[in-house]
Amino acid sequence: MTTLPTRKAEEWRYADLGALETLWPLPDAESVTVAAGGEFARAIVNKGGVVRLSLVLEAGAKAAVHVLNTADTYARIEIEATLHEGADFHLGGVQLSSGDQTAEIVTTVRHIEPNARSHQMIRSVAGGTSTASVLGKVYVAKGADGTDGSQSVRAMLLDRTAQANARPELEIYADDVKCAHGCAIGELDANGLFYLAARGIEPARAKALMLQAFIAEAFDGAEEEDNLQAAAQAALEALL
Repeated sequence: MTTLPTRKAEEWRYADLGALETLWPLPDAESVTVAAGGEFARAIVNKGGVVRLSLVLEAGAKAAVHVLNTADTYARIEIEATLHEGADFHLGGVQLSSGDQTAEIVTTVRHIEPNARSHQMIRSVAGGTSTASVLGKVYVAKGADGTDGSQSVRAMLLDRTAQANARPELEIYADDVKCAHGCAIGELDANGLFYLAARGIEPARAKALMLQAFIAEAFDGAEEEDNLQAAAQAALEALL
């Protein structure tokens, strides 16, 4: 892409185009090919700007990517994965936004041969007047029978002025597949907060505990899991 996108492009609908202009032109995506039967793991912490990763998983390869997306102004992570026969791709993502920040995770997973699996789990927390968006597409090519693809996208709004967008998309051209997606956007459970308050836990600490539990599952089994959890906790504390 040589020119700045507009909101007419679906993948840029929720972007902060003003902030994007200061980052233009964007860097090329890092390209990684995981050889047949091989394994790849990556932990990404994006504290601002645009991070782009393109993966090709050859037959029977496995890849696990875990990301933390948070910034003072604008943070975007783009991930593309192309899966050959029997490949396995997992994405665990957390994004945290506050003030007037914009955070985005945009994924495209292509199942081009049979019996590949993909699972995406993304958790967002948005406060202030910030925007947290997740756009995820799963494409299943003709003949890619036995595909198993899923997306789980959930967001927590800390303020009524915050915004979360979730757009899972399935494009399927094969018959014998198992594909599903689930999205939910909500607020912290008032009963849970009351329960913790009744046991002497201060409101800010109670919120932090509940939010830590909300995002923790996205990092299960991650490369550098402890570092990711610690970075996420620090970002949560700053957000609250």
